[in-house]
Amino acid sequence: MATTSSTTARGTSDVWATGLAAFAASMLLIIGMFQMLEGLAALVDDELLVAVSGYVYAFDVTAWGWGHLLLGALAALTGVFLFRGAVWARAAGITLAGISALANFAFAPYYPLWAVLIIALDVAVIWALVTYHPEPS
Repeated sequence: MATTSSTTARGTSDVWATGLAAFAASMLLIIGMFQMLEGLAALVDDELLVAVSGYVYAFDVTAWGWGHLLLGALAALTGVFLFRGAVWARAAGITLAGISALANFAFAPYYPLWAVLIIALDVAVIWALVTYHPEPS
């Protein structure tokens, strides 16, 4: 009987681990697509984003566009590889979510609500990937 309860507990742990991995992969994929759309919007229409004067992290809007487009593509691709179970994708996902959070912190004066939303999603992805501990087969 003790074997059954430990198997059940392990099964629940496996479900949580799989759920966290799926959550992180889907959020990273969505964040990546949002970042790509944000970057594309900045590249297509330079006047969409209002340049902030006197801001320490002030960059040209085109530079922000390329940065977000590249970061988004990498994040979305990493999300796809997380779904496929690639071992390296976990570390890459944590790293890219951290870079995305920092980039959106610097981007906050251009679109504050959007930046805070993406930062919150990045933190959720980092949490999910850090707490995810797959059990060896």
